[in-house]
Amino acid sequence: MKNVNKILFLISNIFMIASPAYPASLLEIYQQALQADPKIHEAEAKHLASLEAIPQARSVLMPQIQFRGSLDDSNNQGLRIIEQTFDQNSNSKNWGISLSQSIFRWDQIVNLKRAEKKVAKAEAIREAAQQDLIIRVTQRYLDILSSEDQLTSLQTNSEAIARQLEQAKNKFDVGMIAITDVQESQAAYDQSVANIISAKRVLATARESMREITGQYIKELNAPDKNFPLLEPTPNSEESWVNLSLRQNLNLIASRLDERLARDEISFRRNGYYPSLELVVNKNSSASKGDVLAGNNINIFDNTNISDQISLQFTLPIFSGGYNTSRVREAIYLHRASREQLQRITRETERKTRDAYLGVNSEMSRVKALNQAVESSQMALQATQLGYEVGTRTIVEVLNSQFSLYNAITNFYQSRYSYIMNALKLKQSAGILQIQDLEMIDKWLSERATPEDAQAQRLKSSLNL
Repeated sequence: MKNVNKILFLISNIFMIASPAYPASLLEIYQQALQADPKIHEAEAKHLASLEAIPQARSVLMPQIQFRGSLDDSNNQGLRIIEQTFDQNSNSKNWGISLSQSIFRWDQIVNLKRAEKKVAKAEAIREAAQQDLIIRVTQRYLDILSSEDQLTSLQTNSEAIARQLEQAKNKFDVGMIAITDVQESQAAYDQSVANIISAKRVLATARESMREITGQYIKELNAPDKNFPLLEPTPNSEESWVNLSLRQNLNLIASRLDERLARDEISFRRNGYYPSLELVVNKNSSASKGDVLAGNNINIFDNTNISDQISLQFTLPIFSGGYNTSRVREAIYLHRASREQLQRITRETERKTRDAYLGVNSEMSRVKALNQAVESSQMALQATQLGYEVGTRTIVEVLNSQFSLYNAITNFYQSRYSYIMNALKLKQSAGILQIQDLEMIDKWLSERATPEDAQAQRLKSSLNL
């Protein structure tokens, strides 16, 4: 028992790292990502660009006015065959203004309806991008916490193995145990060092992934405290969530609008068969003046001409070499593809909703089970340590028991993270994920004790130290 006390004391002191002064909260990380994430900025820019579809569609329905003008000044000099010189000077001014007003063009009518759908689709895509940012930030936040938990668990386990190795060597030196116990402890320690190297790389990758969306490295994070609530979905009905998702899922809404736009495109391209009617008003003015010197004769001219024209222009396409027919067929096939895409996204949405719903409920049960597993592993380690001291258990059994405890603690933490992600993904599938959901989670995040401290405290508690 005395040796066990030394092991636990060493574990708790080696890993008793002071908590950071200002660890970042989930909400703070989200605000940073909102300002720095290129993907959300790209979505916002595309949304603003899509809003211009309606003004552009309306503009062609408005009168189109054009002004034309020209100035010309010329001077011609020469010698004619009859040896008579001539000199001509002239200048002219021409201008015209035209107004055209479309009375009937089917493509313009359809295009206005399409523009409204494009804007609605852009709104859905932007909201989906905002929800996706919440998911991406939370996932990467929890990935860092999970990687830290895994690393510290492996470090704690490695230190415990190192202590066991030291004890095994001491006992071997005095002839209390065989060399095989030392070799087994050494092999376990070497493997633990390799595992730590791998875990450090995973943690570095997780932090780099967070930097990708926030623009900066974040070392310290708040984590769910021990009182983090595990709430059932409301309503607690799988079918209710599925029905809600089929109505409100933003990607599904965008896909429905895609299908309608593809259907409108067929109508838009059929404009090649339809007549068009346009009112055109023109006003033109031309003025020219000058003089012509031919020998001893001078002719002066000054002409002005103003004309007004109003016309109603009717156009009926008759034959275009099959171009219009081909474009319509193409649009029909594209519409067929969009319908299949809609069907795919509908099924995908239902699958993700059911998976998230089941994930929330299963992780709630799993967290409770893993909490019990941690307590059981603590008691098992205590019994194995005592058995080893009296010679009824081997060093391998002690090492395995230690690893089982640290693994159970890590799994307990990760199960809570999985619960959080499934709860958010369920709301995302239903199209109701909001910043308020992050705020609710953030209230239950605190400056955590390091996983090492928590492990040492659990071990001490289980062994009544």
